[in-house]
Order: sequence, then structure tokens, then C-alpha cells
Amino acid sequence: MTLEVLPPLARRRAQRLGLIWEERPGLLGWLTTVDHKRIGLLYFFTTLVFFGAGGIEALLIRTQLAGPNGTVLSPEAFNQAMTMHGVTMIFLFVIPMTVGAFGNYLLPLMLGARDLAFPRLNALSYWLFLGSGLFLYVGVLLGKAPDCGWFCYAPLNTKEYDPGLNADFYALGLIFNGLSTTAGALNFIVTIFKLRAPGMSFNRMPLFVFAMLAVSLSLIFALPPLTTNLVFLELQRNVGFHFFDVAHGGDALLWQHLFWLFGHPEVYIIILPAMGIATSIIPTFARRKMVAFPLVALAELLVAFIGFGVWGHHMFATGLPVGALIFFAAASMMVVIPSAIQIFAWLFTVNLGRPDFRAPLLFIGGFIALFVIGGLSGIMFAAIPFDQATTDTYFVVAHFHFIIFGAAVFPILGGMYYWFPKVTGRMYHERWAQLSFWVTFLGTLLTFFPMHVVGLLGMTRRVYTYHHGFGWDAYNLSETVGAFVLAAGLILIFANLLWSRFRGVPSGPDPFYGGTLEWATTSPPPPYNFPVIPTVSSPYPNWDRADREEDLRRLEQGVLALEHDHETLATTVRDGYADVVLHMPSESHWPIVVALSLTVVFVMLLTTHFVVAGIFVGLAGLVLGAWHVREPAAE
Repeated sequence: MTLEVLPPLARRRAQRLGLIWEERPGLLGWLTTVDHKRIGLLYFFTTLVFFGAGGIEALLIRTQLAGPNGTVLSPEAFNQAMTMHGVTMIFLFVIPMTVGAFGNYLLPLMLGARDLAFPRLNALSYWLFLGSGLFLYVGVLLGKAPDCGWFCYAPLNTKEYDPGLNADFYALGLIFNGLSTTAGALNFIVTIFKLRAPGMSFNRMPLFVFAMLAVSLSLIFALPPLTTNLVFLELQRNVGFHFFDVAHGGDALLWQHLFWLFGHPEVYIIILPAMGIATSIIPTFARRKMVAFPLVALAELLVAFIGFGVWGHHMFATGLPVGALIFFAAASMMVVIPSAIQIFAWLFTVNLGRPDFRAPLLFIGGFIALFVIGGLSGIMFAAIPFDQATTDTYFVVAHFHFIIFGAAVFPILGGMYYWFPKVTGRMYHERWAQLSFWVTFLGTLLTFFPMHVVGLLGMTRRVYTYHHGFGWDAYNLSETVGAFVLAAGLILIFANLLWSRFRGVPSGPDPFYGGTLEWATTSPPPPYNFPVIPTVSSPYPNWDRADREEDLRRLEQGVLALEHDHETLATTVRDGYADVVLHMPSESHWPIVVALSLTVVFVMLLTTHFVVAGIFVGLAGLVLGAWHVREPAAE
């Protein structure tokens, strides 16, 4: 609904809403924003910067390994680049891009809400994320970056083997980052349960929303083991505890158990938003509703649930009891079932529809192909003897990257093209978009597929250099060439989007005729999202034209327009019946002040100024008190 086509009374209501919800312009407006769309854009551009940093680290690693006896990086620099590449891509790019950027921007729009449940908490989660990322990269600038691998195994992470600040940057940085992620996950869960549009019962939620719910629940349960592990590590390194010190009754395997209790669900935390993006793009370009919609929704939740019983398959070579090995092998095979349900549903939807193979759908096709390749090698790791034979080889690296890059990043790239018109109001260049897909896809295959072979030939992961004569030379060279081809494809994507932002043709509100509610409002959406809270009668409400016409009539009548204050509608948890009208907090400087206080806390903990850290914890508590006392109705 654009203002120009609205009847006069409806137009006045929409204009009044614009005045109520509009935030101040300029830099100060961005620093104090609580608008989920602005925060989503902040996440998007921040994670792109970290993605660039992680990509540079990857190119340095591949250049070092392009041939035997490489001298591009020293052993210490290689360890730091390898660790920061993994930490950056997982904690500072994929998760915050899918959950923070895509989730923030799209979730309220798909639910028919005007914002997330706790807008200021949402702003705080972004500023904490930014603070944690800068904290980690200060270590890079100081030459003290984490150097123990993204999993940072004990005892190599203890003072005896890593006496500098490297492991402290790792532990404190990830604890800091976990605060942001936990706040965002809680916000999403409450929003999904309570702010759905009237009529949007659970069985009518978009599949993207189911994916975000599964991710958010996984984060709530997966992050505590990681945080506990990191706290134990800091206590051992700086206070004198012995959690991982065998000589004093500790156990180095405790680190692996706690880490992988987070680490394997984290793989599905990365994959599930990608699956949600795929289930949004495929129906739009297949021109039909998703086949087996309830099974796909259930499968997304089951992937998250079963993922918590799989962590031990990362430890098949550590001497676990045979009974435990068999249990984890069985769980590793079981998790294939819900993933296969979704793959077959995607393929049948495309096959039974009238597919239009534009760039977003091409990227989803690439995602399915790469996901199947990575999934097949994943099933191989469920076979205990094969896993033990290939542990810590490049075969594992190949599998991991087919899943993490091929299956997680390709839907992100497709989603960028798909929702670009919604965010900017302009169309991307289709031919250049399709070219960027093929370059990126070929670069991905050339980079990561040879790793399977070189791994079977005995090349171990985390190797800094190697001698000529092992049979690895040609494969490593092809991987390095592939990495630069892949980088060229990514540059094409971002150049296309940048050019289209300023030169692309106007897109209109719904250029692809999408099925979910974000396409029922203008492009870009107004600050209030919808001039009237929409009603829903199916999982694809934008294809229910009678409902959208009813929204226009209700806007003229003022029913659920909520144009008198900064308000949105809450609904019942299960059936989505209209419940109460909620007052939503406006822009505020408190979130960034809390984040700054906590940033100082972590800097003081890093430098072992514990008293000063305690003082700033108290300051953060006082700011939180002021946050709530000054506006008791807001959060």
C-alpha cells in the first residue's frame, strides 16, 4: 500500500503513523535507533565488514598453502589467521548475518508486527555484538589474536602452552559475543509467540519464522555450555583453578565435551536460517505453495532438537566408550532424516511448480547441491572407523566448508538478491546476478572439493606448511586458485548490489509476487511497517487478495490502525487471537551506554583489573536501572 493509492482518510491515518514512528535523522538517529529495520541494516553492514576481514584471512591461508614450503605467513601468524578466520566467519558473520540482519529486518514484517517485542533490548544486542567484534580484532591489531583454532582445545589454551593474551581475547570475546546472541534469541522467541498478526496461528506461520524459532531455542540451550567452558578457562588462566589440568584432578576432555555440546548444535544454528531463506525463495519463484508444509516446519524444529544429541561424533578418536560411540553414530544418522524431508520438499515444489530460474532461485539450487555433497560426507563421519581414519585431516575441512559456506552462505547471497528490492525499492541487475552465481559456485567447488582428496592423501588440518613429494601440490594450488575465483564472484555480487542501489530501476512493493507479509507493504517499508495490523488466514497471506483488500477497508475505518500512539498488537500464543495493545518504547541512548560500559568491563577483565571491571559492572547496572525508571512503561 503506497500513500499515493490510499483513499484520503486512510492516507491521513498512514501519515499520522509516520509522524509517530519516525526516528530522528542523521548519525544520532542511527546511534539511538530501536527500529528493527535500521538495526537489521546495522547488523548487515557490520557483518559484511567482518566477512571481508575473514575472507582476507582465508586468502592469506590459501596463499600460504598454494605450494610447498610457503613463506607468506610465519607459524604464529598462520595460527592467528586460521583461528580468526574461523571465529570471524562463525561468530561475526554467518550467525549475526542470518539471525541479526535477516532475522531482525524480516521477522516483524513476516509476522505482521510493527517491531520486535523488546526494541531497546534489540538495540542493545547489536551494540554488544559490535563491541565483541571490535574487542576480538583489537587482538589482531596488537598481534595477540587468538591462535588456538576456533575450537581452542585444552590444554593448548592454558597458560603453560599459550602464555600471552591470545586465548584471553578468545575466551572473553566469545563470552561478550554470547551476551548479544542470547539477548537477540530471547527477543525473537517472545516476538514469535506474542506479536503475530491476528489469525496467524502456529500452523500459519511462515517457514522462515519456524526456522528462526528453532534457531533461537537452540541458541538459548547451546550457548550456556560454551559460556561455562570459557569461564572455566579464564578462571584457570588467571585465578588458579584447574578444570582442564589433569595433574590437579582436572580433565582436558571436559573442554571438548562442553565445546561440542555447543559446537554441533551451532552447525544447525548456522544451517537453519539458510533453510528458512530457501523456504521463502522457492515458493515465490516456483509459483506455488511449499509441498508438505507441515512436515517442513516440523523438520526444521527436529533438526534443532536432534542436533543436541550429536556432539560426541566430534570425539570418536578420543577414547570414548564403545556404547557412547554407537549412540552418537546413530544420532548422527538420525539427523539426516529431517534434512532429507526438506530437500525432497524443496525439489518437489520446484518440480510441481512453474519455476522462474532467476538469481535468487539459482543460489538456492547451488545451496541444495552443495548441501547434499556436504551431507553425504557428513554421513560418512557417522561411520566410526572412517571418522577415526580421517579425523583432523582436510577431508573434515572439506565437509565443514561445504556445509558452512556452501549450505549456509549461498542462501544468504540468494536472500540478498531476493530481498534487495524490499529493502531499497530498486531492482538488481539480473544478468550480472546470474553471472555472479556461476562464478561463485564454480569457485566454491574448485576451492573445497579437492580438500576431500588431499585429506584422504593424509594432509592434516592446521598444517602450516608442507614439503614437496606428498602428492598434495596440485590440489592445494587448485584450492588457492578456486579461493580467488570465489572472491571474484563475491565481489561481483556486492558490486551489482552497490550499483543497483543507486542505478537500479524502481521495483515497486512486490516485484516477485511473494507469498509472505513483507511483500504486502511498501519498498522500503515505512517506520511502522503496516498502516493497519494485517489479518491472516493462510501461511501465504500475500496471496490472499481478499484479506489484503479487507486490510484497506479496515484502515479506512480505523480498525487496528493504532495511529494514536507508538503501539502494536499482541496476540495469543497458540491461535493468534487479538489480545492486548502494547505501548512500544521509542529511540533511546541507553542501549549504547550499557554496551559501552560492558565493553570496558571486558577490557578490564582482559588486563586483570578486576576491581575496575567490577565498578563498570555496577555502572552498567545503574544505567539499566535508569533505563527502566525513566520510562517504566517501556520494557
